[in-house]
Amino acid sequence: MPVSGTSIFPRTYVEGYIYTVYDFIVVGAGFFGAVFAYEAKKAGKKVLIIEKRDHIGGNCYSYDYPETNINVHQYGPHIFHTSSENIWKYINSFADFNNYQHRVLTTARGKVYSLPINLATINKFYDLTLTPDEAGEFLKSKITASSSPKNLEEKAISLIGRELYETFIKGYTIKQWECDPRDLPAEIITRLPVRTTDNDIYYDDDYQGMPSGGYTPIFEKMLKDIPVELKTDFLEKRDYWRSVAKTIVYTGPIDRYFNYRYGKLRWRSCRFEIEEMHLNDYQGVSIMNYADREVPYTRILEPKHFYREKANLSRGTVVIREYPCDDPNEPYYPVRLKADQEMLAKYQKAQSQERDVIFGGRLAEYKYYNMDQVISRALEQVEKLLKRALNNEAEMRRRIAYNNLLSRRFFNNISIEYFSCRLVNYHTL
Repeated sequence: MPVSGTSIFPRTYVEGYIYTVYDFIVVGAGFFGAVFAYEAKKAGKKVLIIEKRDHIGGNCYSYDYPETNINVHQYGPHIFHTSSENIWKYINSFADFNNYQHRVLTTARGKVYSLPINLATINKFYDLTLTPDEAGEFLKSKITASSSPKNLEEKAISLIGRELYETFIKGYTIKQWECDPRDLPAEIITRLPVRTTDNDIYYDDDYQGMPSGGYTPIFEKMLKDIPVELKTDFLEKRDYWRSVAKTIVYTGPIDRYFNYRYGKLRWRSCRFEIEEMHLNDYQGVSIMNYADREVPYTRILEPKHFYREKANLSRGTVVIREYPCDDPNEPYYPVRLKADQEMLAKYQKAQSQERDVIFGGRLAEYKYYNMDQVISRALEQVEKLLKRALNNEAEMRRRIAYNNLLSRRFFNNISIEYFSCRLVNYHTL
């Protein structure tokens, strides 16, 4: 697959004019960009991908850690899960998936609990032996009712009560977002399920798994016939790239696209400390959360557990400590405080005035998306644009045919008049 930083297709210059070479230039080789590019290419469009990093795959990029046979996700763990059968079939057309189901443990106040909160968590924390029905009633007695929770803390307490919130959620949230949970939108906590049964699977989705060779081969398969220019910053030569494309598909940060005209939207990022260990198993689970605020990292990852079917093939283990941080060069999670949302509205208004530019994905929309949601959004956008292009082409063909018809009639009339005049002139001789 071409990944050079030089031109792939020739640009055409005639008397100082640049002729359009690409139907789409896609900025960013994450899931939104790759899916869009793949579908556009399949429809016969000429596509180029520009990627600022030195690899494809966006934050899903993975690689095999040297001499261990363990696949590592460079930008943190990505577990594929969806309730859409169509999306599941789509992603499986690019890779085989195992049957991994995500289970998480959390360390809080010196003890290890199951997460998300479920029957086992409740019984262990309160030293009880409740049944599912009893646990439901017990939890109700701990909950402070709130008809319309205004922030993350109020929402969490309305779901699990103050004791469980302060033990498992509050400290972790402060570390993750570096702000008071009362300043965060309530929607963040709704991503964490709460159960009073023995179900300890993290996600409720029908389809879950990990790609057998990691995520990078998925992107390599999607983009094998599409030119990619790595280590290329679209915004450094924005005018040039726009001049050689009919449409730009932009998946980078929306505020950076507009040169931070209204300020910088706030993102949280992560840094990772990776360590190879000559052990067979460090923690027995793929992810161990650390809920206490005093522990500087939010979780420890042991990626070999994503592929238990390959456990006997790996040599030693790899553990990764994840530290939340602010890094403007590596935006991960949109914070979406009130000031951010007000700023976003201004950027969205500016975005609506951009011609022939499509904004898509987590960075460009400043919105938290799971991978299946990003794929779905990309498929919707490319289908809409291709349908519009098809309609435009049909309209253009109709107009050309109509103009040709008028031209033929015009020249036919001229010919009739011409020969009539010649005939008249002949008879007058």
